[in-house]
Amino acid sequence: MIKSAVAIVACWSCLLPLHALELEPLPNEQWSPQHAAHLASRAGFGAHGEELEALARLSPAQAVHRFVHGLGSPELAAFEHSGIFDEGLDPFPPSRPATTALAKRQGHALGIQVKPSGNRPLQPIVNKFFYWLRASRLETDRVAYWWAQRMLRSGHPLQEKMALYWHGHFANNEDKVRDYRKMLQQLELFHSAGLGNFRELLIAVAQNPAMLMFLDAGVNTKDSPNENFAREIMELFTMGVGHYSEKDVQEAARAFTGWNYRGLEFHFNEAEHDRGSKQFLGQEGNFDGVEVIDIILAEPVTAEFIAAKLYRYFVNEQLTQADEAQLGEALQELEYDIAAYLRLLFLSKDFYAAHNVGTRIKGPVELMVSTYRRLGLQTVPGVPDFNVVSGALGQRLMYPPTVAGWTEGRSWITPSLMFERSNFVLDILFPDIGFVPPDRYPYYTAEIVNVQNRLRQGLSVAQATKPTGVDADIDTMAASNLLADRDEAFNTRLGSMRGWQMALERVKPIPRHTARVDLTGWVVQAECTTPLEVVDLFAQAFFSVALPDEQKFQFAEQLALDLGGTDLGQASSYLEEPLRRLLHSMLSLPEYQLG
Repeated sequence: MIKSAVAIVACWSCLLPLHALELEPLPNEQWSPQHAAHLASRAGFGAHGEELEALARLSPAQAVHRFVHGLGSPELAAFEHSGIFDEGLDPFPPSRPATTALAKRQGHALGIQVKPSGNRPLQPIVNKFFYWLRASRLETDRVAYWWAQRMLRSGHPLQEKMALYWHGHFANNEDKVRDYRKMLQQLELFHSAGLGNFRELLIAVAQNPAMLMFLDAGVNTKDSPNENFAREIMELFTMGVGHYSEKDVQEAARAFTGWNYRGLEFHFNEAEHDRGSKQFLGQEGNFDGVEVIDIILAEPVTAEFIAAKLYRYFVNEQLTQADEAQLGEALQELEYDIAAYLRLLFLSKDFYAAHNVGTRIKGPVELMVSTYRRLGLQTVPGVPDFNVVSGALGQRLMYPPTVAGWTEGRSWITPSLMFERSNFVLDILFPDIGFVPPDRYPYYTAEIVNVQNRLRQGLSVAQATKPTGVDADIDTMAASNLLADRDEAFNTRLGSMRGWQMALERVKPIPRHTARVDLTGWVVQAECTTPLEVVDLFAQAFFSVALPDEQKFQFAEQLALDLGGTDLGQASSYLEEPLRRLLHSMLSLPEYQLG
């Protein structure tokens, strides 16, 4: 059944006819509750109840204005730092060997002096290295929770959705950046500038420490230009493959030499910048990085690339070359104003055309947040864990798989991922009683728990840090172990364990509570009297596409069988659990993956 469901969703968009884009505004008289629901789903994370009714009462221009410019409420709290950063950690070495080599060379590292004598003189420094790796990762998970809460509660959901879009477009990964502060700073940039002018956003991202770190700006010097950023800014961020030469990449890399960062600030190293003449995209001059960006933005293909990618994200993946050219001209006429361009799309007849409604596969984060919203939740649950579930679904925030971001679309709904999507709903409605908070347990370095347990049993460091499964006679190795304990410069596995302990001391825990769901109260308030009315209520609230009558009848029969009859009033004292089973079955459908 799941395979056929995946096939249905996977082929949904590919069967759509190619169409001419109608970018003129939808007439006021054609505006409907269905159009309002479609706008809320695409420009935000869905709406229901009074929120949806209020949108339907507005004109199309008024409704779009609410999303493009925000509702102005509620007030969103700033991220609350745990206070885990120490000044000695910056600049953070690229590896543990680089850290210990630095300590040996200069007598200190990470703000800690090398011990003048005694066993394991570098151990405190190694501990601190692993502390920051663990603490930054845990704090990054808290940033992701904070962001998910913004998505759920913001009065400006398009701001959040655009931040999510740019996070995949300008993809940086905490595993390489290894500094939650830089990742948070970049996210805040997406929030503040994501609906502004694309040129300003592009320059700000290019000078952002997270991007500079991720694409190796520190080694981009005039004597040895690094092509990483120059290549990605054209291939992934602005133009697409096939619109530049290798010579263009090399010359652009020269223009970006000297771009670096100090702490959380952009830093231009004049001494490392190549001041020579460059030939780039048919032009010649003593270009710097900003001038290269301006040359790129002047190319018509850049506007086409950005405009088409935004269209595919918000409207439909199907576009002809003529469509891309039409959209690119529109974006150029708007001088790369992203808010104005999205307003054009959201007001257009094309956006509300039947072949564009209910045809977009929801990304994992969009699926999760829209489910929370439609359930009426006010807080992102801590059970199940948002980060673990979004990762299982294929989109863990702050961890795009590559610089190209997520592939999206049909890649979200493989057979295994369909099961995970169903399990996400199941864990919301029927919480896992065996849940273990992942931010309190080193699940991705679980072996270090064994190190801790052995030390608590009184074993030596050498014995305790021996990998599990390595056979050896402890008695015959005792002398050599003791010698190692006395003479080694540091123990990596001990440092990994101590790093986790130190991180857990300082990183604030993620609040853990289950979803506060009251389906019975919802059904009673809606005055449903029959199982079919309940099915209709859930279908209208959760689905962007109409369910076949036969399928709804089957769900009504399922609920009646679970209740032992069709009288909802008689079953009111035990209604909640059958309603949750019904909703889980409905939200496991392939149709629920579409928005």
